[in-house]
Amino acid sequence: MTIQKDAVEILLAELEAFGIANDALHTERGQRMLNITRDTGELLAVLVQARSARRILEIGTSNGYSTLWLARAVQALQGAVVTVERAQDKFDMAQANFARACLQDVIEQRLADAGQVLQDSRDGAHDFIFLDSARSQYGAWWPQLDRALADGGVLVVDNATSHYAEMADFIDGIRGDARYTSCLVPVGKGEFIAVKSA
Repeated sequence: MTIQKDAVEILLAELEAFGIANDALHTERGQRMLNITRDTGELLAVLVQARSARRILEIGTSNGYSTLWLARAVQALQGAVVTVERAQDKFDMAQANFARACLQDVIEQRLADAGQVLQDSRDGAHDFIFLDSARSQYGAWWPQLDRALADGGVLVVDNATSHYAEMADFIDGIRGDARYTSCLVPVGKGEFIAVKSA
């Protein structure tokens, strides 16, 4: 366990440096990694553990940096992460990173449209959903997100302060839903956290 943890720590540090360097070189969204920050990864891991979330859905894999934080946390709970990505190059990059971290057994990768994945999800299929994808789609996805999130489940939305204007209606809608308790946490690029009533 210690060996694997050390290997994952080394990989996370490498991916952080790579993401920063890569994103400084590219302005086109499709070429950027747009990884979460380390403190966001730590927050995700704590939330997974606190909720004892065993069924995690991540929308937006990129190179797998955030997935590694989720996977390491859920592995201790004997759970799994389903992560969804549309770009083949990022899917492949993430796949290699998961193998290197020896976490591929707890990660199910899907090269797919997130809206379709949500549509196909069972009611209450996920204990924990992390959104870090096409912000303009969140509102359209909401009925399926709400349906697929288990009672007592946790929804975390990245970029909630850095790109708040792009998803203000989505966030405000959840804030106005009596079934959810929510807050905006000033970690990383801002994390909106909503817990569905049990």
